[in-house]
Amino acid sequence: MSDSSASPPLEPQSPKPQSVARSSLVFGGVTLISRVMGFARDLVITAAMGASGNIAADAYSTALQFPNLFRRIFAEGAFTAAFVPAYSATLEKDGPEAADRLARDAMATITLVAIVLSVIAQIFMPQIMAVFSEGYAENPEKMRLTVILTQITMPYLPCMTMVALLSGVLNARGRFALSALAPTLLNLFMLIFVWFAKDPVTAAFAASWAVIAAGLAQAALLVWGCRKTGAKIGLARPSLTPEIRNLLILAVPGAMAAAATQINVFVSSWLASAIDGARTWLNVADRLYQLPLGLVGVAIGVALLPALSRSVQAGDHERSQTVMDEAVLLSMALTLPAAAAIIAMPFFLIDGLYTRGEFLTHDARETASALLHYGWGVPAFVLARVLTPAFFARKDTFGPMKFAVVSVIVNLACGLTLFPLIGVAGLAIGTSAAAWVNVFLMLFTLAHRKTWVLGAKPAIGLIKVLIAGGLMGAFCAACSYYRPLIEGPIAQVMPHGTKEIAIVAVCFAGLLLYIALLFVTRAIRPSDIKKALRTK
Repeated sequence: MSDSSASPPLEPQSPKPQSVARSSLVFGGVTLISRVMGFARDLVITAAMGASGNIAADAYSTALQFPNLFRRIFAEGAFTAAFVPAYSATLEKDGPEAADRLARDAMATITLVAIVLSVIAQIFMPQIMAVFSEGYAENPEKMRLTVILTQITMPYLPCMTMVALLSGVLNARGRFALSALAPTLLNLFMLIFVWFAKDPVTAAFAASWAVIAAGLAQAALLVWGCRKTGAKIGLARPSLTPEIRNLLILAVPGAMAAAATQINVFVSSWLASAIDGARTWLNVADRLYQLPLGLVGVAIGVALLPALSRSVQAGDHERSQTVMDEAVLLSMALTLPAAAAIIAMPFFLIDGLYTRGEFLTHDARETASALLHYGWGVPAFVLARVLTPAFFARKDTFGPMKFAVVSVIVNLACGLTLFPLIGVAGLAIGTSAAAWVNVFLMLFTLAHRKTWVLGAKPAIGLIKVLIAGGLMGAFCAACSYYRPLIEGPIAQVMPHGTKEIAIVAVCFAGLLLYIALLFVTRAIRPSDIKKALRTK
């Protein structure tokens, strides 16, 4: 199609830097839409497939999880982490044309690798699943369904590889909305495809085909978005140019770090496959604790990496310090209310939101046991996303790799020890403990290198935020304990949807209390918000 009718590029030059808070709120605001739709999608899927009552739920959870393992290792976990600082630096020093040439070569290379991996995985899927889902071996029908569904979803990997790289291009150019909007397509497609399914197995097939359709749509959306910003990212022949070789060298430690992290996921899934419904329980708990991670940790991390890369490139240590202080305080202020609610009322949350249809009260209790222990790890999950860019912006991918290896050892030790004793809760304990070890190692290293230490003023603000979060948690715990007293009056007015209304009301009341406490303690002041949102 001719470009003559296309609107002019919005941004042919290097982007004007924005504050991390402003960029994070753009990304997080659009991500919120996606997460709300994702929540609606999960409600429909869990009601249609259930968890421990049939073979469809665990088979589908595996089919969705498996391509995401590789995506996190090769796309988001490694190559993009190396690509964004390189693209930002090239854009700053050599201009858009050189940066786009780097992006074209990078996309051709990483997409080819993803396609090859996808094809190999599909060919050998029965053998792979015999290891990855060993616990399904006693149920041949469940194993067969798992293999077929995972073969359907595997082409999602090349699509998401393109999406990850194109998101890096947009973010480096100061455009965050489209990359945050892309996951909405996955939620929308899956919601539509599953809505009309008549039984759990049909719903599993519908959801799996929706993954492929959404992946193609997401890639197309970001290609269009890059063109609108003036970036000329098109098809190219894979070529190992010196720049691509340097990227690959930088990406290898990142891939190893991401692979180490995904070993945790693999071991948890491998152990969980022995219990009917366990993978689905973990998946539902994962979706809830990932909500603050997606809205806050990813949003701030995505906005932080380009900002830090520019500061480091310019040698502006004061600006780097300010950016990190702002990011840590903002991330904890936005994360702690979610962590407090998860810790204080896990069963109230799961039962109120998910127990319906094929998803039983037994499933809710088992899911809540995992969610409780993910809750105290939530601040660490978010902090890891915020602290990692401090290394990547300085082209240090070896540090996070070493920390990830240590965290894997902690996770494996906890998971292998606790799972036989307390079930899925033991896997969650291992995940959260490993996350905190990872964060402490990063904090120690940044301080030892004199790269960054939290300033005195934001440290005081952080203490106040912790106090506000603790008081909100106490409120939520009291509401969970007195749940019958809360639901009783609601049931008299609205007998249907009582538990859903109750949990939403408690969450909103807790959030309002937390916001009030932030302003009462002056942890956050209106002037601070205005200053943070100001374009830098």
